[in-house]
Amino acid sequence: MTEIITLKQICEELKIDPREAREKLRTAARDKKKFPALAAHKPRTPWQWVKAADGEKEARTAVTLKT
Repeated sequence: MTEIITLKQICEELKIDPREAREKLRTAARDKKKFPALAAHKPRTPWQWVKAADGEKEARTAVTLKT
């Protein structure tokens, strides 16, 4: 069975505000070359990924970027 990790779990782990993390993810999702797995995210769906997949790695990178 595949384990799912949510944005809430990532935010708790990294001690990041979920609202700011979602803003950063939306911005990163627009950059299809740098974040191809995030670009596949559909609007109005939860931010969640399969644990240790490309999407999770890109999400962690995106939410930790300085703005």
